[in-house]
Amino acid sequence: MSTADEYAMKIEEAIVYVIVQRNGGMTTEQIAGAINRQKLHLRKDGKPVTSAQVYAVICRFPEVFAKEAGRIMLMI
Repeated sequence: MSTADEYAMKIEEAIVYVIVQRNGGMTTEQIAGAINRQKLHLRKDGKPVTSAQVYAVICRFPEVFAKEAGRIMLMI
């Protein structure tokens, strides 16, 4: 399996996946750490996902993600 295949999820899919696994809200740092540990998504430059990148994605999808008390949760 190639590296591209290992990291097959889009970042927004990976965020949903880790929040569902946790079954509760998570901080952007926790989400980024889980994505990197589980090798769910790899940036185009080959570097690990950052909490800032997670936050940017969450802001792009307000219909999917909610921010409350420093935690990210699913709206769906």
